[in-house]
Amino acid sequence: MHSTMLGTVRHMPSIGAAVALAAGMLVALTPAAAHAASGASLPFTSVEAESATTTGTRIGPDYTQGTLASEASGRQAVRLTSGQRVEFTVPRAANAVNVSYNVPDGQSGSLDVYVNGTKIAKTLAVTSKYSYVDTGWIAGAKTHHFFDNSRLLLGQNVQQGDKVAFVATGTQVTVDVADFEQVAAAAAQPAGSVSVVSKGADPSGAGDSTQAFRDAISAAQGGVVWIPPGDYRLASSLSGVQNVTLQGAGQWYSVVHTSRFIDQSGSSGGVHIKDFAVVGEVTERVDSNPDNFVNGTLGPGSSVSGMWIQHLKCGFWLTGNNDNLVVENNRILDTTADGLNLNGTAHGVIVRNNFLRNQGDDSLAMWSLNSPDTNSSFENNTISQPNLANGIAIYGGTDITVRNNLISDTNALGSGIAISNQKFLDPFHPLAGTITVDGNTLVRTGAINPNWGHPMGALRVDSYDSAVNATVDITNTTITNSPYSAFEFVSGGGHGYSTGNVTVSGATVQNTGTVVVQAEAQGAAKFSNVQATGVGAAGVYNCPYPSGSGAFTLTDGGGNSGWNSTWSDCSTWPQPGQGSPPPDQNTNLAKGRPATATGSQDVYTPGKAVDGDANTYWESANNAFPGTWTVDLGSAQAVRRLVLKLPPASAWSARTQTVTVLGSTDGATYSTVVGATGYRFDPATGNTVTVALPSSTSLRYLRLDVSANSGWPAAQFSEVEAYQTS
Repeated sequence: MHSTMLGTVRHMPSIGAAVALAAGMLVALTPAAAHAASGASLPFTSVEAESATTTGTRIGPDYTQGTLASEASGRQAVRLTSGQRVEFTVPRAANAVNVSYNVPDGQSGSLDVYVNGTKIAKTLAVTSKYSYVDTGWIAGAKTHHFFDNSRLLLGQNVQQGDKVAFVATGTQVTVDVADFEQVAAAAAQPAGSVSVVSKGADPSGAGDSTQAFRDAISAAQGGVVWIPPGDYRLASSLSGVQNVTLQGAGQWYSVVHTSRFIDQSGSSGGVHIKDFAVVGEVTERVDSNPDNFVNGTLGPGSSVSGMWIQHLKCGFWLTGNNDNLVVENNRILDTTADGLNLNGTAHGVIVRNNFLRNQGDDSLAMWSLNSPDTNSSFENNTISQPNLANGIAIYGGTDITVRNNLISDTNALGSGIAISNQKFLDPFHPLAGTITVDGNTLVRTGAINPNWGHPMGALRVDSYDSAVNATVDITNTTITNSPYSAFEFVSGGGHGYSTGNVTVSGATVQNTGTVVVQAEAQGAAKFSNVQATGVGAAGVYNCPYPSGSGAFTLTDGGGNSGWNSTWSDCSTWPQPGQGSPPPDQNTNLAKGRPATATGSQDVYTPGKAVDGDANTYWESANNAFPGTWTVDLGSAQAVRRLVLKLPPASAWSARTQTVTVLGSTDGATYSTVVGATGYRFDPATGNTVTVALPSSTSLRYLRLDVSANSGWPAAQFSEVEAYQTS
């Protein structure tokens, strides 16, 4: 559940609840340079599509919820129409690739694959089956979960510097990032193990292997169940799993297809699961369904390692006794809810060195329901693109550690890290003891809560349902390119509870969009050696809510620099880039801004012309010239140039639109900036035209009046871009 100080956002109990540190750069998903120990040590290296060579169209960057680019790694990706390609320079020796991608809703297809210019026999399957998730019961949620992952063994070795290209065939594909990996040969069967095939399992995937798995588990008590290379289908879940090891030949070779792998409320423990894949068929989020890799408990002293977990509701929804569980070296991809949620009652749990991408709720969460999680930790994990909640969330618990994690690109209702007393249900156990948050790197984390335009910080301490009385130590943090604030202190339920006993020391904050400290609750925090550069609006926003609920005290412990100013007006939120440094004059001032029109046709609404996607468009009501479209830039701007676009596809034949450009500073009185002019849009030149504006132009509201279109009986724009440069 997630909220702001202005009210409650229904989210259900977080249930089944950087990569590119700089956009366009090649990414090695190994410990980040910003903090030597941040993130997981991973067997693959990722390359962002926007840094590759392409004949397609780069989209983004964008932070607007509900847009494709906003959910992409680095907030950018490359869109391919049929016949277009994106070509990656291979960063390391590899024989396999995993690609994060999107296709339009309802479509499926494949990408042709070329190695050094030669097409290989295999293709990479793409589908929208697991995307476009709707969670209408969550306030503020829009259709989300746009991306999916598809993997391929290339059948050959490629070397660093080789070229691997993907070509769209028949359907539009947006490519986000490619992970290149050298996959070892399949492992051999351990001596003395019980093979599921010997008990009747079908490695072709045609038959139901559930009973064979159950029989092998019964036969191998105290030993190893062996899952040979193959595809195995389980029609129902496993239970009564204890005192056994389930082992595969490797996560690229042994694949179990089921949406419910283990579902049990109790176990004596000693369960060890490793080295295979569990791939489900979950296409929507139903919180009452146990559509999880592990639902319930594995019992004390258990472990999960080397797993590929994909297309489930949750990777782990853990209840009961999971004392001293170790979850490490796994990949958890494309879940419609949490990657892992530790639901109270567990002690000494370690979750480390895992990679999580594209969760539909918190990627990693501890929720102290029924009894507190204690002495447990999330360490050295790499988390990318949770699209509806936090990267890491700690909801209550005693003596919890969040250390050396790398988290990037949160979206919609989440921070990179949330330390919270939001209870969801009772009996809840609030934060207690010492909460250690150390050595974490947060890149492009934090978001706007869409319910009321409330900004959420990269790292949030939240006294949602009760005061934060635990000692919260936040040390050695790196926060880069947060779209809003770096550190937020809030009482998200609107009760004004205190967030005290907080220390922040040894932080580096670079290019935060609004403020370094966003204080919205009574309480206190001591800051030492917090150094900031590129602060967007001011150093501190200190406006506790509700008004008069008490003050928030910031104590200067010394060594702080770059954030000594305070936002002076508590009646307004600071906007990104409002202060120093000034906004980039090459920034599109119109993107993501509120847009209206005198009319629109079907789904072709005014906002499609400012969503950062040249393939979506606004179209006015047919046969109703003039069609008028208006965007509010937020404040008066010295606009010198407009770029008007139609979709860059050959299906859009050349046409001329007659456009008058008008401007206003108050939204009531408009004056003509450029008189009626015919502008030719031609797909041969990208369906783009540029309109120069007079040097004296200053406007907040930009209006385009279209009186004619030679190609269609309506006004049409896929993008309207406004710039301060000529």
